[in-house]
This record gives sequence, C-alpha cells and structure tokens, in this order.
Amino acid sequence: MKKNVGSVDKTARLIVALVFFSLFFVLEGNARYWALIGFVPLITGLINFCPVWSMFGVNTAHSIKTEKFKQ
Repeated sequence: MKKNVGSVDKTARLIVALVFFSLFFVLEGNARYWALIGFVPLITGLINFCPVWSMFGVNTAHSIKTEKFKQ
C-alpha cells in the first residue's frame, strides 16, 4: 500500500470523522448509527491510504526527493 493521502487531506478526513461521530450524540433512534460511517474517513486518515483515491489515480501525498548534483 503506497501512501496517497497528504497532510491537508488527512486533517480534513479527521475533522470529517469527528463531525460524523458527533452526530451520534445529536441524532435519535436508529438514525444515530449512521454516524458510525465516520470510521471510514478516520481509518483512511490514520493509515494515509484511500482505496478510492487509488482507483482514480489521485495522490495528495507529496514526496520530497532531493537530488545530488554532480560537481
């Protein structure tokens, strides 16, 4: 699994997860269990990999590579 979730994307996913989890305490009845969908952005944010981004070829994780110049 190559990492394809960058730091800004990761932060957004974690915030969305918190918003979904807060719905668990706001909603009533069986509708509150829809808040558990917050596990999807939480897990993808924590492991820095999103299978949907992988299917579409999106990569928000930027790797910085330094090159040594020949002298």
